[in-house]
Amino acid sequence: MSPFLAEVLGTALILTIGTGVVANVALPKTKGNGSGYLAVTFGWFAAVFVGVYASSSISGAHLNPAVTIGLAVAGKFDWSLVPSYLLAQMLGAMIGAFLAWLAHIQQFNESSDAATKLGVFCTSACIKDPFKNLLSEAIATFTFMLGVFYITAPAQSNGAMDALPVSILVLGIGLGMGGPTGYAINPARDLGPRIMHAILPIKNKGGSDWTYAWVPVLGPILGAALAAYVYMLIA
Repeated sequence: MSPFLAEVLGTALILTIGTGVVANVALPKTKGNGSGYLAVTFGWFAAVFVGVYASSSISGAHLNPAVTIGLAVAGKFDWSLVPSYLLAQMLGAMIGAFLAWLAHIQQFNESSDAATKLGVFCTSACIKDPFKNLLSEAIATFTFMLGVFYITAPAQSNGAMDALPVSILVLGIGLGMGGPTGYAINPARDLGPRIMHAILPIKNKGGSDWTYAWVPVLGPILGAALAAYVYMLIA
């Protein structure tokens, strides 16, 4: 498998599980309806674990444009490879969101709340304030990316457990910093599913909130780039 396909696969796995757990919690007539924020954060924890494990040995398991850009800024990844990685991550995110929708299509049809349906696909702020929302995403991703820089591959592989540190980091970010905006911390995680929300034939879906869409794209990129500069300064 090529690194491109590994990034597609890993990101698709993350979004299938991650978007799926949000659908399970938020949509009516599911076994997990109403199970709450902890279920969502632990669902994304499991999603990242599987995605990283599936792709790390082939592509390095970036699975996030902010990570790819942050590593490139820090000189740890070739800039010439960045466009193909970003494309792979976007494709994977769109595929994952599509699969999660397909698995919950009856539940989407049962829901009459357009905001809930949109919330399955992408993030939104609890209190809309573009600058403060951008700051929240940047700080969360700065923390995440700085942690990524200090997570080193073990000298001897422990199999699936090699994917655990970054998964725990994502869980911690979700529990500690996810409240204000839903912690996208990944432009592809938000933009890919938002595009799918816009193009899929979802019953009574409403708009895709494009006026907010730039926040979970720009915020994580700024946070990751800043983390790269800080890392280079102190490493």
